[in-house]
Amino acid sequence: MNYSLHQLAIFLKIVQTKSITKTAEAMHLTQPAVSIQLKNFQSQFNIPLIEIINKKVYITEFGKDIAESAQNIMNEVSVIDNRLTKYNGSLTGTLRMSSVSTGKYVIPYFLADFLRENQNVDLRLDVSNKSTVLDLLEQNQSDFSLVSVLPKNMTLQRIELMPNSLYLVGAGNQSFQVESLNKQTLEKLPLIYREEGSATRMAMEKFIEKNRITVKKKIQLTSNEAVKQAVIAGIGFSIMPVIGLKNELERKQLQIIPIKGLPIKTAWNLVWHRKKRLSPVATAFKEYIEQHKKEIIQSNFNWIQGL
Repeated sequence: MNYSLHQLAIFLKIVQTKSITKTAEAMHLTQPAVSIQLKNFQSQFNIPLIEIINKKVYITEFGKDIAESAQNIMNEVSVIDNRLTKYNGSLTGTLRMSSVSTGKYVIPYFLADFLRENQNVDLRLDVSNKSTVLDLLEQNQSDFSLVSVLPKNMTLQRIELMPNSLYLVGAGNQSFQVESLNKQTLEKLPLIYREEGSATRMAMEKFIEKNRITVKKKIQLTSNEAVKQAVIAGIGFSIMPVIGLKNELERKQLQIIPIKGLPIKTAWNLVWHRKKRLSPVATAFKEYIEQHKKEIIQSNFNWIQGL
């Protein structure tokens, strides 16, 4: 075997993008250069790494196994590079994060000062639904993930960052007689759900099932922002994390509707694989969070305590 780190990096990018063109663009190479490096890398194996069908790239099972080993090698290279930089007195490298979509209202505040203090650290942050975020973690594409519901089929370590509370919310211009509201009030309201795979949807469905509530009308939207705007417009009501509603509550575009049994209480957790060997950058970030999370919460999220 006589492959180079450059070839491993190109192959990993092809596995990630499933495209020669996108790989060339991402790595600032020409398509012929990528194709030649892939051909040279493939020539060292007697089993195909990829298949190209109708101009689409498919990774073989063997290719996926090689990609996993290649990723481990590149991680070790990153550790070596970062250790050298650390001895030279500066933290450098890429912090790879993923977050469930509602977490975009949380994670930037835990990153901001760390990135300001470490100017040579790059950030890659993927924001998606829970299923995609956990897939990235499973495939070792993220150092850390921010989730509110812990998966049962993965062995993880975690730092609990802060509480996550979900309330029933409606448009700010609607009126209710508070004394007449109970769980069955939900049976009379059109409810707006997030898409399948969303942790917010899971929490909402669990609450409805536990209380044996029959939903009158169900509307499904594919992002927290879309749900928020639909509620403001008066299309329906939803059980939502309050973390993303600060501005709309202050402007009275939205209101929290008191229902017995709400809010639903979960927590925001920063998670990573128990067996993962964290890079110096990831280790530094973990230590920073452990040391500063209380002051970050106090400075940026104290408003939630007043609800």
